[in-house]
Amino acid sequence: MQLVRLGRAEALAVLGGLLLALGLSLPWYRTNPDNANARIDGARGSVTGWESHPILHWPLLLAAAAPLILAWVVVRDHQLSWPRGELTAVVAMIAVVLVLYVGVVDRPGEPSGQIQLRLGWYLAVLGALLEIAGGAIRAGGTERPRKPPGVL
Repeated sequence: MQLVRLGRAEALAVLGGLLLALGLSLPWYRTNPDNANARIDGARGSVTGWESHPILHWPLLLAAAAPLILAWVVVRDHQLSWPRGELTAVVAMIAVVLVLYVGVVDRPGEPSGQIQLRLGWYLAVLGALLEIAGGAIRAGGTERPRKPPGVL
């Protein structure tokens, strides 16, 4: 196990994973204080990503762990059948889509126009984007083994 194998790409991806995990514990949404009818799951005020999405927070937490697994693979020099970092980037892309969907398209609460995005949501988006960048940089620096023609 050699930590010197870790590069900037892994550090960027791990930073993104930490921001995504931290973002889950910070407020994602806040009801409009001027509207007494604005509620998120019957509550008023700020709600964290962990509280507002009881099922979605688990896949997002797994996505936050993906860069740590990438770092482990790089440090241990495990041989993979795909470029290192590629799976991390794909998982992070899925996380970005999920976070953007619940923040822009299908915001929780009633009425949804009276629900404001908070710091945690923005950190989650930034973290997932950093994961994509780190995974893509790492995958781009790994050469795919070439196969002879006619081999699947």
